[in-house]
Amino acid sequence: MSQIEILLPKMGESVAEATIIKWLKNDGDRVEADEPLVEIATDKVDSEVPAPQDGILIKRLVKDGDVVQVGQPIAYIGAEGSAVATATSAAAVPAAAEVKVSAAPAAKAVPGVAVEKTGPSGKFYSPLVRNIAKSEGVSMNELEALEGSGQGGRVTKKDLLDYLPQRGTTNVGNGRSPEQPAPATAPTAMAASAAPVAPSIKAGPGDELIEMDRMRKLIADHMVMSKHISPHVTSFVEADVTNLVLWRNKVKNAFEKREGEKITFTPVFIMAIAQAIKEMPMINIQVDGTTIIKKKDINIGMAAALPSGNLIVPVVRNADRLNLMGLAKTVNDLARRARQGKLTPDEVSGGTYTVTNVGTFGNVLGTPIINQPQVAIMAFGAIQKKPAVLETPTGDVIAVRHMMYLSHSYDHRVVDGALGGKFVRRVADILEGWSLDTEI
Repeated sequence: MSQIEILLPKMGESVAEATIIKWLKNDGDRVEADEPLVEIATDKVDSEVPAPQDGILIKRLVKDGDVVQVGQPIAYIGAEGSAVATATSAAAVPAAAEVKVSAAPAAKAVPGVAVEKTGPSGKFYSPLVRNIAKSEGVSMNELEALEGSGQGGRVTKKDLLDYLPQRGTTNVGNGRSPEQPAPATAPTAMAASAAPVAPSIKAGPGDELIEMDRMRKLIADHMVMSKHISPHVTSFVEADVTNLVLWRNKVKNAFEKREGEKITFTPVFIMAIAQAIKEMPMINIQVDGTTIIKKKDINIGMAAALPSGNLIVPVVRNADRLNLMGLAKTVNDLARRARQGKLTPDEVSGGTYTVTNVGTFGNVLGTPIINQPQVAIMAFGAIQKKPAVLETPTGDVIAVRHMMYLSHSYDHRVVDGALGGKFVRRVADILEGWSLDTEI
C-alpha cells in the first residue's frame, strides 16, 4: 500500500472548519479501516474521522486544539513496515500544515490582545478568527465593525483576511478608519456602551467549581447572541387536545407492535407547525440586515435534551412533504442518534423554525429563546386534565378535558403581534381539531 493522505472531510454545506479535540491514535500505531483516528468538533456537533483503510499511522500533521479547514491534510497512513522511512520524508509537510492552521498568510504579525469569544454586540468569533486577530494585532473594536459574511453575520476567516490589507485606509462596511470611533448613534457603539458587565463572583468555602464543557459554552454564547439580536415577544394560547390524547391512546400499542417504536406527540406538533407555516409563510423567514429572506423549504428543528444535560436541535427537513408515518420515523431516528452523539453537522443545521417540548419536564409553559438565524420558536407545555366549559345544544357544561399551553416567541423586528398571535392560535386550532380516525 502506498502512502495516502487523510483529509479533513466535508461535514455539511455550512461547515468550513473544525477543531481537533483529541487524537485517538499515535504515530506508528496500526489502524484498521473505519477505525476512529481523531475526535473533531464543529460549532454544530462533535464527530470522529475514521481510517480509510488498514495500515500504519505514519504522521499526524495537526495537534490537539488546532483549527483545521475542510479538505486540509491532517495525517498520513502507509503500509506496515514503511512507517519509519516515510515519516522522515514527510517531516517537512507538517510544518507547513501547522502554519496554515495557526496563522494567517498576511503581512508581518503584530502581537495583540486576546479577543474574547463573544464581542460586546453579541457577535461570536471562532477560534481561528481569534487567533488571526491576535497575531495581526486586530482589536475587538475593529472586529465588531466588520460586516461578517457568515451565518447570522458571523465574521469568517475570509472576511478578516480580506480586511487586513485595507487597514489604515478605510474600515470595511462603514468608510471609517479603524481607529476612528463610530458616531454615538451607530448600532455597534450603542451595543458596546450598553453591554452589561457580568458581576465578579468569588467562590465560598465548600463551593464546587465546574468548568463548562465545550457544548455548554457554545449554547451559552448562542443564547446571549440571540437575545442581543432579536427583541423577543411571547404569545400564549391554551389548547384543548383531548381528541389528540384519545387518538394516541388508541393507536400507540398497535403502532409500537407493528413498527417496533413508540409514537409520541412530537411528530403531530411538527405536522401542525408545518401546516401553519404553509398558511402563514412570513413566519418562515430570516433577516439579513434590512433584507427579509422568505425561506422556500420548511425545515423544523426539534430541541432535544442530551444525557449530559446539554441541548441539541436536530432538523426535520422538508417537514411539510412528510406524512405522519414519515414524521414519526424521522423524529424517533433523530432523537435516538442525538442521544448517542451520532448526528452529522447537516442534521443540526439549516432549520427555519424550531419547536421545543417543555412538557416532557413537567413544565406547563415556557418562554423559549429564538434559535438564530430563525425568527420564531414554539414551546409545547405539559398536557394536564382540567375542568373546562363546553358548549352543547342543551347548554354549557363543565367537563374534564386534556389541556395544554402553547408559547410562541418571535422576533419583533419582523414579526408583529398580529402574525405571532395568529400563528400560535392556528397551531392550537389544528391540534384541537385532530380526528380520532387519523391513520398512521
